[in-house]
Amino acid sequence: MSQKIRTRFAPSPTGFLHIGGARTTLYNWLFARRHKGDFILRIEDTDEVRSTDDSVTAILDSVKWLGLDWDEGPVDGKTDKGPYSPYFQMQRVHIYRKHLDQLVAEGKAYRCYCTKEELDEYRRVAQLEKRPPRYPGVCRALSDGQRKEREAAGKKFSIRFKMPADGATIVDDQIRGKVSFENNLQQDLVIWKTTDGPTYNFCCVIDDHLMEMTHVVRGDEHLSNTPSQIQIYHALGWTPPLFAHLSMILGPDGSKLSKRHGATSVLEYRDQGYLPHTMRNYLALLGWSTTESQQLFTDEDLIAKFDLAGCQKSPATFDTVKLNWMNGEYIRQTPVKELVSLAKPFLEKAGLVGLPGPALERVVALEHEKFKLLSEIPALIEFFYKPVVFDPKAFDKVLKAPGAKQVLLDMAEALSGFAPFEDKALEARIRQFVADKGLKNGQVFHPIRVAVSGRTEGPTLFLMLEIMGKDMVVSRLRDAASRIA
Repeated sequence: MSQKIRTRFAPSPTGFLHIGGARTTLYNWLFARRHKGDFILRIEDTDEVRSTDDSVTAILDSVKWLGLDWDEGPVDGKTDKGPYSPYFQMQRVHIYRKHLDQLVAEGKAYRCYCTKEELDEYRRVAQLEKRPPRYPGVCRALSDGQRKEREAAGKKFSIRFKMPADGATIVDDQIRGKVSFENNLQQDLVIWKTTDGPTYNFCCVIDDHLMEMTHVVRGDEHLSNTPSQIQIYHALGWTPPLFAHLSMILGPDGSKLSKRHGATSVLEYRDQGYLPHTMRNYLALLGWSTTESQQLFTDEDLIAKFDLAGCQKSPATFDTVKLNWMNGEYIRQTPVKELVSLAKPFLEKAGLVGLPGPALERVVALEHEKFKLLSEIPALIEFFYKPVVFDPKAFDKVLKAPGAKQVLLDMAEALSGFAPFEDKALEARIRQFVADKGLKNGQVFHPIRVAVSGRTEGPTLFLMLEIMGKDMVVSRLRDAASRIA
């Protein structure tokens, strides 16, 4: 490709960034990085009623957390940077108005005076007659006199784009191939609202052209808008970019992904303890694959291999089980020091940062193989730092067993002067105790574990004791014994 690739993600700030939008962001980012092009972030805030500053912040935070850096676009919720600034559409209204005036002057757009009630009635009649609910073009051929009459009566107007009345508009989609739309089935869409503001379908055409987009990669819900947008390009004398429409994402039950399938917002996945790299890898596979069906990728690998040819037409299924498996794989690959840093927000929330006790890195390393989510880490290690909370079943089954109390008292005595307090030496000493007392391993190992941790499952027993340290272990053995009636 001789022309420099330029892609964009252009969200409407009417809520959080959801999984579908995150995948669109990723694919545009990957495609731009693969071809050493530019990735642009643009805020399409033409919905004045629903657009909010909080949503802008949430979207920017989501894209930053995913690790998808943009070359041009917002710096924060108010300012932006890049040669085509501003990147907030409502700061570009003067640009749109200039092109609107051109279309109206050339007879390619017209004023529509139909009220909401009239439009609703047209739609109702069309549905009764089993016709597509399209605008019937009532105001398309009004004379100057008829227009003046309506305006004298105080009627507000929108401005509609004149679609060709015959022929077809061909969308040469990079994923779906050629898709044909009969022009007589398309309606004259509103490009300027009665509230004196532009609409999405008009703005995105002008912005994509002026910002020199080469590819528009977006969700398939936008495919139906594309023929009208292509005709606006032609009306303005411009060549459209290449379009690629991504397949829908479904829940495991085959319906469109929604809240009932679990979290849909990117920030919810962050708050549940998923790694950004996991989300990048998993989202990449929601509608794209390599010929080898590779599952785990480094970022460099993804950038090198991503292409639009690998994108599928059929819907992708969001599988939380696979996502959790992948997150566990990446957590195990993460060095312990980095893992502790990533888990810090969860550790702080649980009140585990700054407490006396063993180094967090040693404790996290103990259970490294078990974590699937960063949010699971505090619950699995908190007993190293906080007073033991006994699982009632473990207490009744293990510590109330015959002889358990005496085992704890004897072990506390045996270990109080024991050195070195290290896992191999501790294992040898405790096994010797088992042999000397004529007991089974479980009659000693299980009470020790429950006494020092409050639970029947956990890390390797002897290494756990070493990391806890002699004072904590002996104290907890005696405390647990004192609780047994």
